[in-house]
Amino acid sequence: MLTIHTADLVVFGDGRPSLPGGAVLVEGRAFAAVGAYEDLAAAHPTARVRRWPGVLTPGLLNPHGPELLERSYHPDPREDLGSEPLTGEALSALDMTDARWGASARRGVQRLLAHGVVAVAGDLRRPAVADAVHRVGMTSEERFEDPPGPPAFDPLIGRSLAEAILTPLLPHMGMDATFAVFDLPDEAALTKSGATACVATVIQGRLLHRRR
Repeated sequence: MLTIHTADLVVFGDGRPSLPGGAVLVEGRAFAAVGAYEDLAAAHPTARVRRWPGVLTPGLLNPHGPELLERSYHPDPREDLGSEPLTGEALSALDMTDARWGASARRGVQRLLAHGVVAVAGDLRRPAVADAVHRVGMTSEERFEDPPGPPAFDPLIGRSLAEAILTPLLPHMGMDATFAVFDLPDEAALTKSGATACVATVIQGRLLHRRR
């Protein structure tokens, strides 16, 4: 099935000017085209259309993979442990089995998706955690040094959009359809406000997060 995702502004992430009223055409798990919405809609009149407010960008990379997913516990709401990740002594006090690490990582992955994150950096050494990441199509990227600042779900804290982008939106057919949409007017607003305004995250053509 063909799907057109269109937003007020499309950011390519490779130095090209942003495109007002732009869109991406997705076929299965891959991009089929990137361009003006009117052109794509005219060329593919039977395609399903998803309209999003704000800025459509390439998916983002969070540099704190191990810190957020293997050195933090994300409580289940039924556990009465609060809603924030547990680290340090609070984490050490828990009985952490492989199954519990996997469940924690799945909840952490959902919070990452809600910030437009499609990949994390750093070695994931727990199989249950790596499985939770890879099952949704996220990738784990190599990193050569510890990132600065405290770990945060928002990959735009202390980083520009250009620094956080995993792979630019390219009009090459066959490239994985992976991107995010933020309900903000432009790149400057996104850099200033951060990734909490994410309304959609798509990985390999699958809509994995939607807030709208």
